[in-house]
Amino acid sequence: MRIGPYEFGSNLFLSPLAGYTNLPFRLMVREIGGLDWTTTDLVNARSLIEQNPRALQMIRTCPAEKLLAVQLFGAVPGEMRDAAQLVEAAGIASVDINMGCPVKKVTGIGGGSAMMTELGKTAALVRGMVDAVKIPITAKMRLGWDENNLTAPDLARVLEDAGVAAIFVHGRTRAQGFSGTVNLAGIRAVVAAVKNIPVIGNGDVTTPEAAKHMFDETGCVGVSIGRGAFYNPWIFAHTRHYLKTGELKPEPGYPGLVQVMRRHLDLMIEVFGENHGCRLFRKPASWYAKRFGPAKEFKKGVTQFGTRAEFETLLAGYEQWRAPFLDEHGELLPKFRPAPMAASFMLDASDPAVLRRGSIPVPKGPVDVW
Repeated sequence: MRIGPYEFGSNLFLSPLAGYTNLPFRLMVREIGGLDWTTTDLVNARSLIEQNPRALQMIRTCPAEKLLAVQLFGAVPGEMRDAAQLVEAAGIASVDINMGCPVKKVTGIGGGSAMMTELGKTAALVRGMVDAVKIPITAKMRLGWDENNLTAPDLARVLEDAGVAAIFVHGRTRAQGFSGTVNLAGIRAVVAAVKNIPVIGNGDVTTPEAAKHMFDETGCVGVSIGRGAFYNPWIFAHTRHYLKTGELKPEPGYPGLVQVMRRHLDLMIEVFGENHGCRLFRKPASWYAKRFGPAKEFKKGVTQFGTRAEFETLLAGYEQWRAPFLDEHGELLPKFRPAPMAASFMLDASDPAVLRRGSIPVPKGPVDVW
């Protein structure tokens, strides 16, 4: 896999998820394996120029994160150019331009998905950024504003001419948000529209089989995973193994989940301090609990802990409460086991039970309340 001057082993990517794909989470999924390129949450270009502490925290990285892209949003060419230069000066590998966010607060200022509606203006902005830095500039887009305005193939051609090094495309329109199903034919049209740059597909990849299906159906050279990675941090390692061997690894059980959850919390405390790190971890912890089986007692306490010791006390109490749901081998009794994730391309939209099992809700993040 190559983007600009960088060549790396994995063609799987971590998509930004506002409020969740911070440095601790990115480091944790890298440690599990299968992932070489990560991207920050979307960062307001103007806030970065103004050295806003929150923006600076969002682009924080470390030597272990060798290939990192900062995702910028904004619509003012000068601000986007200057912010890209700041990212380059910080020693970060790449800048990704957000052209896909559907939230009104972003599109209302001409950023996010709104950039897909004015191709000439967007091309000029991108060209200014490309000319201002030596690091590669990439773009993340959707298929278009709505079903009547599927501009992604035309925009992809314009962006390639403007000098972008890669395109990430989410197979939904702005109007869809995160509802409905991903349009793989739409991603395939973007792949066909460009000549030399890589196109990375995104959307509804919740299993290794779904990733392979996206590769096969679209011709994309990479797949980017967001919510699927948050639900299952092993998805990159398991997908790489599946693509190489055709063998599906079993989903991790409770001990594996707890081991990764503890490592995630340790990294949160290391980066943000114990008090703030624990408070920030309350939301991710509730996501891990989705795979615990019965978890009422854990969910009740996870909104309140404030130290590492309190978390361990909570976990120990939960494991005592959980014991009656286990068999003699320490495994959940069959009726209490969470259903395995279904490959998204196999979902039967007429079956609500299948949809509940195979789809992943959109976490509520900062982008919802800007």
